[in-house]
Amino acid sequence: MKKIPSILLNKYLLAIGGFLVWMIFFDQKDFFYSSDRGHELKKLQEKKDYYTAEIAKAKQELSDLQGNPAAIEKFGRERYMLKKDGEDVFIVEDSLATKR
Repeated sequence: MKKIPSILLNKYLLAIGGFLVWMIFFDQKDFFYSSDRGHELKKLQEKKDYYTAEIAKAKQELSDLQGNPAAIEKFGRERYMLKKDGEDVFIVEDSLATKR
């Protein structure tokens, strides 16, 4: 039989190797758990950024609507399809936008 090199039987290397295997695979917060949490954190951060931007847009729109009568009319026409008396409104839908 071949003799096992003494470096592989070193008690410190065996302890460090056992510790690494335990931390990577068997610990409650192992490598895979931490990796999944990191990906989830990244997704949540992206959602937070998106909603922060949407809130900023909504605040800007609100400030425009509070002080500008033309903006109020534009808002009513775009969102609620309102029209003036004696006016015809034609709605044109983009076929690409409806497929998304």
